[in-house]
Amino acid sequence: MKNDIVHISDRPPAIKRYQSWIEEMDSNKKKKLKTSLLAWGLILPGFIFLTLFTLYPIAKSLYLSFFRIDLSVSTPEFIGLKNYTDLLKDDVFKQAFMNNILIALFTIPTSIALAVAMAIFANKVRVGKSLIRVAYFYPTILPMVAVANIWLFIYTPIYGIIGYLDPSLRILGNPDTALWAIIIMLIWKQAGYVMVFYLSGLQGISRELYEAAELDGAKPITIFHKITWPLLKPTTIYVAIISLTNAYKVVDHLYIMTKGGPGNATNMLLFYIYQVGFDFWDTGKADTMTVVLIAMLLLITAIWFFSQDKRTFYG
Repeated sequence: MKNDIVHISDRPPAIKRYQSWIEEMDSNKKKKLKTSLLAWGLILPGFIFLTLFTLYPIAKSLYLSFFRIDLSVSTPEFIGLKNYTDLLKDDVFKQAFMNNILIALFTIPTSIALAVAMAIFANKVRVGKSLIRVAYFYPTILPMVAVANIWLFIYTPIYGIIGYLDPSLRILGNPDTALWAIIIMLIWKQAGYVMVFYLSGLQGISRELYEAAELDGAKPITIFHKITWPLLKPTTIYVAIISLTNAYKVVDHLYIMTKGGPGNATNMLLFYIYQVGFDFWDTGKADTMTVVLIAMLLLITAIWFFSQDKRTFYG
């Protein structure tokens, strides 16, 4: 019987390698399981928060958009797509929609252009670098209500800064100039915020690329066009998406400065949603506009991201 017992040391090499491989596989599986459990444990709180405060409200708004919910009915009344068709006939909604498009078209490119210029200057300046960066970023850290009050004082006739130049000017009271006044204020507040991202992107570009271009005799405009701007493309994609969402989140400024007037000249989608939902208590219509706004932002963001991402070098 003793001769029939095979010790581990006496087993053929192939069997030893197989057993070692099995033990290694078991060890790797345990490590992967621990890593997966840790990853899910870290993700779970954020996913719960996202579900409760983002996904559920969106789904609830989509559901309620098919109902009539206002002060004229005691219980929600299913009306299908009527809320959506009514939006096409709502002149205020159309005006707010167009105002938001104008805000996005003028604030995003202008803020990006100013931010790039400020970032390049702040990155190259030698004296007072910290002071300049703080000065550029300062409008961003101000509360929205404070910003609105500052610019309200600037635009106020007679007593405001512009009033001293021409007391007859009624910038916020004129439908032809009120929206442009809001656009200027938003650019002033947003440019410093965008500048921080571009400054970070500039500091990530290797100095050797600039030195090589300078040795080849490249001019500053050529260096910017061939080196700086292409390498800032990833930053631009992110900044454009953030600026787009900011263009559709204007509420505080309007409430303080114009309340959407005069004659809805400065009304925006989000502020109109607030008015319909909390001033007119037409919850069904407010939910419908919320769904339209979210769908539009998701569509524009997806188109912009995927169209630009393929042509972007991430280094």
